[in-house]
Amino acid sequence: MPYLSRAKPGITCTDFRTGFGIPGIAHPLVAPAEWKALTAPGAPLHWVVLDVADGPGAQPDPHCLDAAGRLRNAGVRVLGRLDSAYGDRGFGQVLADTHRYLDWYEVDGFLLDRCPADALRLYEVRRTTAALRALRDDAHIVLGHGIHPHPGYADIADQLVTFSGPWSDYRWSQVAEWTADLPPERFCHFVHGVPRPHLEEALRIARWQGAATIYFTDHTDRTGRGGRSETWETNPWEVLPGYWDEIVSRIGTGVSE
Repeated sequence: MPYLSRAKPGITCTDFRTGFGIPGIAHPLVAPAEWKALTAPGAPLHWVVLDVADGPGAQPDPHCLDAAGRLRNAGVRVLGRLDSAYGDRGFGQVLADTHRYLDWYEVDGFLLDRCPADALRLYEVRRTTAALRALRDDAHIVLGHGIHPHPGYADIADQLVTFSGPWSDYRWSQVAEWTADLPPERFCHFVHGVPRPHLEEALRIARWQGAATIYFTDHTDRTGRGGRSETWETNPWEVLPGYWDEIVSRIGTGVSE
């Protein structure tokens, strides 16, 4: 069962535990061991994002359907990734992706990734989240700002991603004062490049800043000159961290196999 209880935006719920939000593991054919690990008992998963092909893809993918079904059978929420492109993608494009995710994979909600954070775009995002709830009234909606947005966004979503970036920035980050009025279950932090010796420090920062949903990894996101990748890991979220078992044991009920 997920450790994060479903609550209406703006309603405080004290029954929460720190757990993982998985931003987007690679395709099941590329990372089969990762998907298997996510269904192992003891991993405190709040939700897992299904990103088929930078969105739902052009047609149903049986491998992704199977992976999503296994997670759902294990009691884990599956969210579809919708790319907002910071508000530059049209409303119709986002809704088309929404329909595909619901029709093909029966997702439980959505991560609106690269979500705008300013007050000027708040109306547009409110319109989008209202449409998502009209299509599935119990949809769990996460807004992927990656920074602290205008506080009005907290009224239209279940959770906000208020940090997404490298450990070098996270360890010196500051929390917005307005977040103190909301419970930790409303906030998510995604941090890459966290060295194993600093894992406990990263967990303390998440607790101090009031984020109940986290994802820390030792993988990095680096690009070299001319845009060429310096490593094979251009997306740090595509594989589980090297210390996955350790972090599961620190905040979960057991260690994954």
